[in-house]
Amino acid sequence: MQTPLRLAFVPLLALLCVPSASAAPKTHTVTLGASRRVPYTPPEANPDNKSEEATTLRVRPLLVDTTQKEWTVGEIHDVTDRSFVVRRALRINDSLPGEAPRWTWQPGPWLMVDRITGHITALHLPAFDPAVSEAIWFRDYAAYCGIATTVRNGGLVAVVAELGARKAVVQKVIGPWPQANAPYPVCTAAKWQRTPMRATLQLTGGQAMTFDVVGLSSLVEEGEAEE
Repeated sequence: MQTPLRLAFVPLLALLCVPSASAAPKTHTVTLGASRRVPYTPPEANPDNKSEEATTLRVRPLLVDTTQKEWTVGEIHDVTDRSFVVRRALRINDSLPGEAPRWTWQPGPWLMVDRITGHITALHLPAFDPAVSEAIWFRDYAAYCGIATTVRNGGLVAVVAELGARKAVVQKVIGPWPQANAPYPVCTAAKWQRTPMRATLQLTGGQAMTFDVVGLSSLVEEGEAEE
């Protein structure tokens, strides 16, 4: 027969084995490191322009808890108080067949980063082309010129995309692509208006086009903090 003292240890042991429901989830530290210059061949490169600004790119490491996860280029855009977007920098092997490896860099797609969980998501913006598109952000919307490759509606397109949406809010063909002797940049930087919400895009040397963005900003899905 078990003694009362021995029986008292059973519920106490059970309580010690149950994890605390109120334990705070682990918070990660997300930072961008110091920038450095790397070799880069921009789309508008020519043999006559060999300046450092024209042949290099400033990249910064994206760190989660002091561990490097990605290389980035350009400034971040805060979408919410815990999530931001930043453009990824890609290191590309630029050597021809038979040549020794020749590494260069180029701006890549956009990433969304959660400051709490440290989770990094690659964004697949509609018709986004790293060589042509320069996304300008407002809230959780991006406005830019892109390249559509569909047969019926292909070409150079004006795009307004929303994070979390399957289709672009705006996608309108504004010219053929490819173009002989296309200017760089192909489009000037998009301009945003808050009320009413509008985005204005313009081909370089062309006429400005303004698009109304109908509806409220979607709620960007932000998961619970993870270990």
